[in-house]
Amino acid sequence: MDAPAIRTRNKWFLREPSPVAPARLFCLPYSGCGASMYRHWPSSAEGVEICPVQLPGRENRMREPAYSTYESMADDLSEALLPYLDRPYGLFGHCGSALAAYETAVRLVEKGYPAPTRVFVSSEAAPQDGPYGRFLAMTDDELAAELRQLVAELGGTLEPSLLALYLGVLRNDVDMNKRYHVAEPVRLPCPITAIGWTGDTGIPPSLMSGWPACGETAFELLDGGHYRFIEAPEELMAVLVADLRSKPVPQP
Repeated sequence: MDAPAIRTRNKWFLREPSPVAPARLFCLPYSGCGASMYRHWPSSAEGVEICPVQLPGRENRMREPAYSTYESMADDLSEALLPYLDRPYGLFGHCGSALAAYETAVRLVEKGYPAPTRVFVSSEAAPQDGPYGRFLAMTDDELAAELRQLVAELGGTLEPSLLALYLGVLRNDVDMNKRYHVAEPVRLPCPITAIGWTGDTGIPPSLMSGWPACGETAFELLDGGHYRFIEAPEELMAVLVADLRSKPVPQP
């Protein structure tokens, strides 16, 4: 009798996406963070599986080299996601990771892979309007203070050694954001939802007006500040699953 095949866990996810989920939402981590930042999010919402993406250079992939550009990240991530694009799916990113989500969608379309049902970009200026953001001009001490606040929002604290480690991750992500500017962005065939937050002083919703150049865009304005998305508020989840849950699963 043959030995059973051993399936290798996909390092791009903390948990393997379910083979029976009707739809999937792939969530890219916030700058300086890994997939565990979505710990307060449900594993699924109204039938849509929430799939936090784990990127190299952080958490359980800390020994792998981090990317220096969104374009190189998107090249590899598009290949990693391909086996899971057999049903309706969306991409979500907040702040810098919104740009990574958009760039990943561009790569998927350019490679002829199934396009997202929708791309969700939260608290970020469009590619042609950047780079923009208060992190970009911060010193390491100021970024460290932001990390402490972010981890506190997640319900934890950072020891000095861990703070130094995560600061290096955040600095790399900030530098990657600084390098990213697309004068003439690719217009996606799939729709975009641009999500602004009423109390966001880092990226005021008025700075998100450029996203229609990247594809058909719907704008949503939700209550809260820059970090409220971490809590998975009901109104955000409703926006994220509305289109995905209404799409039929493609038949083989």
